[in-house]
Amino acid sequence: MTNQQIAEIFRRLANLLELRGENFFKLRSYQSAADTIEDWPQPLAEIVADKGAEGLRELPGIGEAISKKIVDLLSTGSFKLWDEVRAEIPESTLELLQVDGVGIKTLKVLYHQFCLTNLDDFAKFVAGGGLNSVEGLGEKLQTRIRISIAQLRNQ
Repeated sequence: MTNQQIAEIFRRLANLLELRGENFFKLRSYQSAADTIEDWPQPLAEIVADKGAEGLRELPGIGEAISKKIVDLLSTGSFKLWDEVRAEIPESTLELLQVDGVGIKTLKVLYHQFCLTNLDDFAKFVAGGGLNSVEGLGEKLQTRIRISIAQLRNQ
């Protein structure tokens, strides 16, 4: 598993945790770890092979808990928290972040109030006029969202 793949998992985890309502500092620790991992020149798999989890803790923003998660990820392809969060909130929910005009705050509303968990359901919601029921979405933003969905579906 590459550093970029590991970083992407931690970014996705942070987004899912935010949807779950976890505290800001926990989210920030995973985002910070993802930034460090993505930019780190040496593959984390090499560091683990040479020095184990302790070697990972030498990296900025990587503490004991995150280093253990990285070791588990490299050895098994997953870790407990990642599995738990994905069982609770479908990972496909994050597809909605690909839509221009949908950020994490809007995604929280779409997930919690309208139970939207994938791009296809969101496209149907939008086509049926559902955006009018989302508080804070003006006409310009609704138009951007409609255009973006059309573009994503045509790829």
